[in-house]
Amino acid sequence: MEITYKNEKALPCNLLYDIFVAVGWADAAKTTEEMITNFNKPFINSTFVVSAWDGDKLVGCVRALSDKMFRSVIYDLAVLPAYQGQKIGKELVKRCISCCPNSEWLIATIPACVGFYDRLGFKANDSAFLSISCKWF
Repeated sequence: MEITYKNEKALPCNLLYDIFVAVGWADAAKTTEEMITNFNKPFINSTFVVSAWDGDKLVGCVRALSDKMFRSVIYDLAVLPAYQGQKIGKELVKRCISCCPNSEWLIATIPACVGFYDRLGFKANDSAFLSISCKWF
């Protein structure tokens, strides 16, 4: 297995969807054709996108929004479960950050993933992310 990395934003909708289902972020029972058809739009509209490939199989991805100066926010770091534990996620984040290395980088994550990001140099701070739910999830 040789993983290759790409910086292309227009990832195939069906492959992105498959990763989101595999990591539990999308529910196949609640998915509409409109969702699948538009699944790559958040990636296309992001500032940075890095993907990991095993041949023609999309095995991981990350996207970020950034002002390219002061702040950048990581969204949707996902690696297929069969490929987790192989440092693919770490490499995706590293490559994403290298797009704008002097920016402050932020991530909102669940408690179970805090250790992963801590090992990559992220530190908890006093800020809080507040949200309004997305109609898709």
